[in-house]
Amino acid sequence: MVGGVLACVVYFFGTNWLLDKLFPSKGLTGAKASKNLRITNAIRPWLFMAPALFALAIYLVYPVFESVRLAFHDRTGQQFVGFSNFSWMINDGEFRQSIFNNFLWLLVVPALATFFGLVIAALTDRIWWGNIAKTLIFMPMAISFVGAAVIWKFVYDYRAEGSEQIGILNAIVVAFGGAPEAWMTIPFWNNFFLMVILIWIQTGFAMVILSAALRGIPEETIEAAVIDGANGFQIFFKIMVPQIWGTIAVVWTTITILVLKVFDIVLAMTNGQWQTQVLANLMFDWMFRGGGDFGRGASIAVVIMILVIPIMIWNIRNATKEMEGH
Repeated sequence: MVGGVLACVVYFFGTNWLLDKLFPSKGLTGAKASKNLRITNAIRPWLFMAPALFALAIYLVYPVFESVRLAFHDRTGQQFVGFSNFSWMINDGEFRQSIFNNFLWLLVVPALATFFGLVIAALTDRIWWGNIAKTLIFMPMAISFVGAAVIWKFVYDYRAEGSEQIGILNAIVVAFGGAPEAWMTIPFWNNFFLMVILIWIQTGFAMVILSAALRGIPEETIEAAVIDGANGFQIFFKIMVPQIWGTIAVVWTTITILVLKVFDIVLAMTNGQWQTQVLANLMFDWMFRGGGDFGRGASIAVVIMILVIPIMIWNIRNATKEMEGH
């Protein structure tokens, strides 16, 4: 990190010094100085943006075009096979299972994470220890997805009946007289147990953004509602929420994009077994496991990209409108 910061400092100061040497304006007068000043003003922004543009080209633009190219080639990425990889996807049961699971994630995770974040943001603003509560709820955001999965492995851990249960969930079940369950192996419902992990992580993000939006609501509107006799629920749902609806939409779509790319949690918890496979993990399996099939892996990556792009565009437009409104 220190080396990267120093390299940036050297680059920016060095290029700025070189540009001023090539097109000097100090010590000159008249048309020559004016011309050099216009040239440096036109070049300098692009010079400063060059490292970022180069990084975007290498790590974003090139992978997109290469993935599209590979999607129309065989497992080695050498022989053109047309749309056969996409035809395989349509007829593949595991791909259809991944699409179904991703659809479940999209229905549940963004809605619940945004809802819990909104409710917590509203409640913590009303209590004296609200900042402490916000800190605790935001803490999971600092944990990597794999780290969070390891933590929740201990929550869902299963030991045979009669053994001491170290998993919190099974310990509670046994304490109430129930039988322990291998939660991760229960088809369909295990997807929801995985979703809980991402909701736990992303609720803090939603809370912080929505808390800032709630504090931006004019007090006059709330006072007017109180004078008119509105109760707490009416004020919240009919006065506060409509005024921050744009921010809620941005938070929801941001989490939606993350859900479409979810990978780490599924890989660390189940590796896609027991009908928990998702698109990103399936792509990883085909791309890097079993000898690797670059064509099929890239075709799945293209599908994910196609699903993400419209949401990103909509999200950017809404964020832009929000900025213009303020």
